Amino acid sequence: MQTPEQPPFGVRVRAVGGPTAVIEIGGLRLLTDPTFDEPGSYTAPSGSVLTKTVGPATSPDQVGRVDTVLLSHDQHADNLDASGRAFLPTVPLVLTTPSGAGRLAGNAHPLAPWDHIDLERPGGAPPLTVTGVPARHGPVGCEPVCGEVTGFVLTAPDLPTVYVSGDNASLDAVRRTAERFGPADIALIFAGAARTGAVDGALLTFDSDRAAQAAQILQARHAVPLHFNSWRHFTEGDQELRAAFARAGLFDGLTVLAPGDSAGF
Repeated sequence: MQTPEQPPFGVRVRAVGGPTAVIEIGGLRLLTDPTFDEPGSYTAPSGSVLTKTVGPATSPDQVGRVDTVLLSHDQHADNLDASGRAFLPTVPLVLTTPSGAGRLAGNAHPLAPWDHIDLERPGGAPPLTVTGVPARHGPVGCEPVCGEVTGFVLTAPDLPTVYVSGDNASLDAVRRTAERFGPADIALIFAGAARTGAVDGALLTFDSDRAAQAAQILQARHAVPLHFNSWRHFTEGDQELRAAFARAGLFDGLTVLAPGDSAGF
């Protein structure tokens, strides 16, 4: 879906593949979970094998300037692969979990839930505030196996509110975020119903129905699913997402991007 005209909110999202997308907002360019490797297999810390089936639509050299990386977590190759790790030192700032920032060091900055950082914008505009928000990468009690993850909320007085879920399977985490920040203008929701043997096949990310519920909780004007393609452990794709949002009466606010496509909001 290509929409080259100037978007009303001044925000544009371009899908690269998997969890990786470029967010242009307020004169800044942010990148979510860098994954630029070609297809291949990786062994997760839990022992599960993650297989990438499709390469990225955009190479690191083609991404252009990136001001900040929003990294939901660093411990799984489907959110940060070898090429993604090599890309991190080329950007000024990486925002991620406290444990991930400790492992990555360098330009990585920790954001615990509700901690925030202000990003300077061009032309003296009010800063873009990035706040870490709760997320859980699987069922209750999964943290020893799946590790720490984070979501993000982007706010500024003159900009729409943007929610980035990261790898999250907890609707309660979404409710807590909605209570603090109110309606989201744009919600980037990692979906795909990811499952592995690490937690006995339980959901590691939202399935399509829960993604629609998350959009409903956030009262999102626009929902953009990410991380539902390019990896074998996803069990639901674009068709299931469209059907779930239609069932929830949210189809008009849904934008499903194929890798390489972009949309303005």
